[in-house]
Amino acid sequence: MAEEKKYSPGVEKYIREAKTFLARQEEIRTRMQRMKFDTIAVHGLYSLEEALNRNQGAIIEPLYLATSQGYRDSDELEAALAYLIPTWCYTRIANPTTYYLEYVLALLEGYKTGCETSCVVTSSGMAAIMMAVDPFLVKQKEGPEKINFVSSIQLYGGTYQHFSVRKMKERGIEVRWVLRPEDIEEWKAKIDENTRFLYVEAPSNPQQSFCDVKALADLAHSWEIPLIFDATCATPALMRPIAYGADIVVHSLTKSITTGGLAIGGALISKKPIVTRVKNDDPNFKASFAEYVKFWPYRDNGPAASPFNALMAINDLRTLRMRMDTVSQNCQKVAEFLEKHPRVYQVDYLGLPSYKLYPLAKKYMKLVDSDDGSGQEVNRYGHLMSFRVDGPPENARKVFDRFRIIFRATDLGRIKSVATIPAISTHQQQGEEARRMADIPPQLIRLCVGAENPDDIIEDLNQALNSL
Repeated sequence: MAEEKKYSPGVEKYIREAKTFLARQEEIRTRMQRMKFDTIAVHGLYSLEEALNRNQGAIIEPLYLATSQGYRDSDELEAALAYLIPTWCYTRIANPTTYYLEYVLALLEGYKTGCETSCVVTSSGMAAIMMAVDPFLVKQKEGPEKINFVSSIQLYGGTYQHFSVRKMKERGIEVRWVLRPEDIEEWKAKIDENTRFLYVEAPSNPQQSFCDVKALADLAHSWEIPLIFDATCATPALMRPIAYGADIVVHSLTKSITTGGLAIGGALISKKPIVTRVKNDDPNFKASFAEYVKFWPYRDNGPAASPFNALMAINDLRTLRMRMDTVSQNCQKVAEFLEKHPRVYQVDYLGLPSYKLYPLAKKYMKLVDSDDGSGQEVNRYGHLMSFRVDGPPENARKVFDRFRIIFRATDLGRIKSVATIPAISTHQQQGEEARRMADIPPQLIRLCVGAENPDDIIEDLNQALNSL
């Protein structure tokens, strides 16, 4: 918000109106916080009152495709552009439809965490990552400053490329890679007084790495730096890292949240406040980081989400918990089949008791608002897995090319099952050495299991593997 100063009576009138509106919105938000996860996902902050009073009774959030907002007079224009009243003014800065998505994501990521949260929605997951990390990578003093951050190397290929090329090669910011994110001692060894944040993706794409979320957050906070967490594959239905101390959560909304495959988007959700020793004159930088990003870097850099894409995400989000339950169970069944197949030498899936990180994932990956009969939430491990085909890399390609139902594409999180070979697709630019460090051999096929009957997916995999 702008610094306090004297405004004309007309501007003051709009400020008073805004305070009344915001108080009512806070009442609705407080009311929704008492609801269950599914109810929040279905309704968000789009209330009956708003539908009747502002949107002609539409029971579904309206799509606002207009590029800009008109104002009643110069006083309202001044108040809006000084951030004194709620406004969307221009869709590059904000939009009513994207606001609806931001509100519901903030509530879902903060669900049962005991933390207040804020959210900004972006044009893609990569845009969300850029907006999450860049504000911490500014120089804090004159002259050379050896800025670094510490990240797991087991990341989506685009994230690795962004960190290694855009940050390290082009800007000279050192990235210190952690090869085993479950090993807290390795993280400890990489941090120093110039470290700006810790970054992790869990479960990772494609090799299913994981970490001790609470221990990692505690470590970050002991150095007064934030933990930034990519929870795309888990979604808030299976894990909410903020509950364990993470400061900022990013998502590619394109994936599990917008499962229909009709839209691209990203999201940054932050708890209030975050931990950081980076100095910034804006009080929201620490108090409500996502709002700070939306007011300033987001406005100036322009990674705005399309309102149409936001609406697609809102509609898919309504059934998130139920979908993640279904696809997780499907993936579990497929992984158990592949684990026993003679043509597969390794299956990477957090839900397999034989998998090295199963005990750690079991601690954190749970279906929200479920009950195993004893009052405990049921473990679910998501829809993403990978398997490694026995023999030379050509065997993996032969199996991949034989799929009849499973789509061959770089996408994931779809309602339909999709597979790729990361070494020749999503992680191709990473290079052979970096893929070796990240444990992505050419024999690895990444499989994202959809909502089909899992028996049909198993049959498809079986015929492809038996062709060898």
